[in-house]
Amino acid sequence: MGEIDLQKEQEPLKNEYEENPEAAQITLTATGSEQDDVRACSVDIGRAIYEAELHKGAGGPGAGACSGDLLLGALAACSQLTAQAVAENFGIDVAIDVKASGDLDLRGTMGVDSDVPVGFEDIRLDVSVDGDVGEDTQAALQKYTERYCVVYQTLQNSSEVETMWTFE
Repeated sequence: MGEIDLQKEQEPLKNEYEENPEAAQITLTATGSEQDDVRACSVDIGRAIYEAELHKGAGGPGAGACSGDLLLGALAACSQLTAQAVAENFGIDVAIDVKASGDLDLRGTMGVDSDVPVGFEDIRLDVSVDGDVGEDTQAALQKYTERYCVVYQTLQNSSEVETMWTFE
């Protein structure tokens, strides 16, 4: 596989988005569908299908990814890809690994204690950069990765979620 020049790949896109801001507006969609086991579902993103299930601590089988795993996976993937793109745009050759972890108390989601929040109470993102990176570049790599990572920014700024229910 040949070397990819990300800046060259992104340049026409950036030019198009500057000239035509509407072209930069996209909608991503994921659809969760019931499986035979009520503790599992298929998540279709249009380009791939992922399997998800209730966490073992919520009565699930415990063999597959739960929705919390998928959220942390999205954060890790977005952060790693964004950091690698930023590093390439800076012209630095590094290897970047990201680990996302989060703490939640299942009493909230299981309705055992109404005072316990449902969802992650704390999320940690550990980014490991292997390569020669100067101190100024280290700070810029962190700043721009956090600034341009879609999932990180969404979690930091809590986008509004609009719900619509249809009963048939």
